Amino acid sequence: MTRPARRWRTIRRVVNTLTIDCGGGGLKAAVVDDSDVLVGGPIRVPTPYPFPPERFVGALLDIAAELPGAERATVGLPGMIRHGVVVATPHYVTKAGPHTAVDPALYAAWTGYDARAALNRAFARPTLVLNDAEVHGAALVVGTGLELVLTLGTGLGSALFDDGVLAPHLELSHGPIRRKRTYDTYIGEIRRRELGNARWSRRVRRVVDGLRPVFRWDRLYIGGGNSALIDADTVARLGEDVTIVPNTAGVVGGSRAWKLMGA
Repeated sequence: MTRPARRWRTIRRVVNTLTIDCGGGGLKAAVVDDSDVLVGGPIRVPTPYPFPPERFVGALLDIAAELPGAERATVGLPGMIRHGVVVATPHYVTKAGPHTAVDPALYAAWTGYDARAALNRAFARPTLVLNDAEVHGAALVVGTGLELVLTLGTGLGSALFDDGVLAPHLELSHGPIRRKRTYDTYIGEIRRRELGNARWSRRVRRVVDGLRPVFRWDRLYIGGGNSALIDADTVARLGEDVTIVPNTAGVVGGSRAWKLMGA
């Protein structure tokens, strides 16, 4: 009697990614698998200040210890990050947090700091370090046309993608918009609290209208912790080429960033 041929099933190995979104006010972390399923978290702790690089690494290790295991990690940092190295970071060089005095010693410690190499060693697993808005963008872009991501929080984050390819980072937040004000000081969290959501929302719309002829995007995504505070009237007037997205993109993007970066 001839036995039927045995059928073999290919079992796909699930890869978990620890994602840490480092902001000026808080460190948010979760573990997500490569099917965008949340495995653990999210959890959030306040960003401690002063925040030198060694304390940064220790804080991230403490967060990771509270979450399930993961085969790799993605860390989103505010500021200019090139190939995992900090060119400039606006908050962590200050003595007591965003919009306080810059500490020269912290400025020197963070400038040129190879965050990816340090975290690879500390986590003992492959680690990707990007600008925080770029991690958000990895969860959002569809890979067709020019897609711009803006994140509203302590300041303004940005990331640009062309047909799904991440463009070199531009620190748009520090560009002047009116008199001596930068985008950070024009629509950042401090200004939102001073103005109230309605007036602040109108400023967000003016920023969008001003950037549209500069980028001529196919799609603009607005995320970050304050995106949900844009009032309904402003949302309706932003245009059909603008999408408001939840802040959870920073978690899902940690997994998708690996494919985006070809890693």
